[in-house]
Parts: sequence; C-alpha cells; structure tokens
Amino acid sequence: MTETTHLQITPPGDEAKSRSPEYRLAVDALRGLRQDLFHDAFAYRLLPRMRVDGPLTRRLPGRLRDFATWTPHAVICAAALIALFGATVEEGFALLLGLLAVVPVLLTMVRPVGAFWASMAATPLALPFGDPWGDWPWLPGSFVCHLAVLTVVAVRTRPRAAAWMWALTGLYGILAETLFSSGRHGTNTGPMLTVSAFVLLAVTVWHIRRHAEQEVTAQQTVTAHERSRRTLLEERTTIARELHDVVAHHMSVVAIQAEAAPYRVENPPPELEKAFATIRENAVAALTELRRVLGVVRAEDYEAPDAPQPTLADLEGLLANVREAGLGVEKVVTGAVRELPQGVELSAYRIVQEALSNTLRHAPGASARVEIGYVLGGLGLRIVNGPPPNPSLIKPSPGAGHGITGMRERVTMLNGEMTAGRTDDGGYEVAVFLPVALPDEDDA
Repeated sequence: MTETTHLQITPPGDEAKSRSPEYRLAVDALRGLRQDLFHDAFAYRLLPRMRVDGPLTRRLPGRLRDFATWTPHAVICAAALIALFGATVEEGFALLLGLLAVVPVLLTMVRPVGAFWASMAATPLALPFGDPWGDWPWLPGSFVCHLAVLTVVAVRTRPRAAAWMWALTGLYGILAETLFSSGRHGTNTGPMLTVSAFVLLAVTVWHIRRHAEQEVTAQQTVTAHERSRRTLLEERTTIARELHDVVAHHMSVVAIQAEAAPYRVENPPPELEKAFATIRENAVAALTELRRVLGVVRAEDYEAPDAPQPTLADLEGLLANVREAGLGVEKVVTGAVRELPQGVELSAYRIVQEALSNTLRHAPGASARVEIGYVLGGLGLRIVNGPPPNPSLIKPSPGAGHGITGMRERVTMLNGEMTAGRTDDGGYEVAVFLPVALPDEDDA
C-alpha cells in the first residue's frame, strides 16, 4: 500500500478568509481605530457656524440670528472657561495648569481628533504640578477638560470614534491606577468613565436620530419626485388618449370623404379618382399607424368614451354640476365666440374643470369666477376663486398640487402660457392663454 501526502497551499488572497472570526474581528477593530484616531489625526477641520433655519432660531430678529450662528463656538469657549476655573484651584502652578486645561478644549474647534490626543497628553503632564494627595489620575481642570473634549469630538466625528476614545480613556485610567497610584487615597477613573459613558451615549443617540432624519428627508424627497413624475406621466397618458380619439375621428372623416368624393362628380377624370384614392389610402394608413402607436397608452381596462370629447360648448353642464356641489361660480365670456380647433377646446375644458375641482378641494364654500376671452390669435382663460370662508373645513389632500402639473402639460402641448398663484385676498388664480392660428395663416 502506498501512502500519498497532498500539500495544500492556501492562496495569499484566501489567507484572511481562513482565519478565525475572532481574528478578523480584531483586525477590523484595529483598522477602525487607525482610521478614526490615527489617520490624519491633526487634520484641519474648522468648526462650521450653526444653521439658523430651525423652529426657534428662525424667529429671532436679524441681528440676534447672526449672533446665534456662533452658538457652538460660544459653548466651547464656556467649557474652556470652566476647565480654567477648575485648574486654578491648584496652587503654585495655576497658569501652567490653566493652559494645559484650556488649549485642548479650544483645539476642538479646528483639529477635533488632535484635541483628544492633546488632552490625553496634557492629563499626565499636569499631575506633577497638582496636589499629590488630590484626585488621581485627573486633576480637577484635566477632568473638566477631558470630558469637554470627549463630548465635542464625539459630536464632530462618528459614534465609532467616540467608542474608541472612551476605551482609550478607560485604559489610561486603569494603567495609571495600577502602576502609579500607590499610597493615594482616591481615584476618579470610575466617575470619569461613568459620566463620559452617559454623555457619549447621548451623543451617539443624537447621531443616530440625525442620520435617520436625513434618511427620511432624502426618502421623502425621492418619493415626492417620483410621485410628481408619475402624476406627470399619467396626465400625459390621459392627454394622449384624448388626442388619439380626436385625431382618429378626423382621420376617419378624411378617409370617408376621400372615398365618397369621386361619386359626387359626374364623369370624374381618372387623375381626380386616382388623387382621391391616394388620399384615402394615406388616411387609412395613417389611421392604422396612429391606432397602433398611440393605442399603447390605453390601459387594459380602459374603455373609450361613447360620447365625443367635451368642448367649451359643454361648459354649462360642468358649471351646473359644480354649483350642485356647493360652489358658487360665475361665467363671463368676452369677444366673438367662434369655433376653435378641437384640441384647444378640449384642453380649455379640462383646464377649467381641474381649476374648479381644486377650488372645491382647497377652498370649500368660496365663490369662483370663470372668464373666457376670445381674442385675436388665441383663447384666454382666467379661473379665480376667493379665500375659503372656513379654513377648518379644508381636508388634507395627498394629491395637492398635481392638478397644476396637468394644466401646465396641456398648455405646453399647445405652446401656450400659464400662470398660477395666490391672490392678494387669499384666493387662487389660474390664467391661461392658448394660441390659435388665424384663418389667414392657415390659408398661407
């Protein structure tokens, strides 16, 4: 029997995967420590001024609002003064102890991570100049300084960095008590770790809450954008359906008239018959292509209306329905009433319909006025309503504002102009101009 030994060589890239989970956890932890507290530890990061768009700061007068932007800097300076006061309790070296307590706190405004290391270095440097029988290993000024530095740096960095700073603080305290506290009566490592743990926990919760609010705000922005985009597409689909019906009707009329035209003339020349036959063939082909291309915008459950698309002649029926719903509406027509292209008539009807629907939704009980002006070169519309007599009756509407989008789509499609906004008395006004080519231009 022959025994064969196989040597298995682990590829260099798979060596880390073969390690134990504990080893990988330790490596990741050390990598995080290096990234948070050693990499660019003394990088310059100026503390920004506070925003004043909050619910309280935005109510301040202009001068006070300018001063309020310096609130974070004022708070850090106040913490530095408290640390200075704690350091001056010691006798003999008050000036030196004061500098060792103040400098790390002020350094947090420009180099936050470096301020933590400065505080860690200043703490043992201050011990020889303090009371040998006092608190150990933090003098009063060093205690306030280090606690303030931990708080500010935790606010300006990430929660993981705060955890590392707390761990290093505890490690320093344990080593100082174990190696250098012989003969001393009291230590303050426990109070330092306890107080700083609660402070850093509160800062971490604030970080998490702030991040969650930013995520919610970003998601709401994306949702609002998608909702607006979906509403825009739905409105365009509705417009395309309506225009499909209008154009298909006219193309059908063209095909029928082209087919019947030769029979209206006695002994028509062959050229005329051929011309009408070509017109009919092109009309039928265009109608087929139109139905094939534009028919895709119809939903599976969409049914074409039996009645023709509405025009301005049907506006009285719409106003009657609105009046039955409780809206007092007045109609005013100026200029010479004339028949307009069906697309313009349909869009004008829909714009008035949507504007009055918005009035019913957002200003219940108010009165409205519909002005239609037949002017040279186009059609003018103005729908205005007064303020709601009882604002408490207004119910929140998730789709508020999307009707204006549909109006603008119709106006843009016809190369028109539109303005919409609140009036001085608290009402709302929609003004539209839809251009219509003059007969002379059509003939040309």
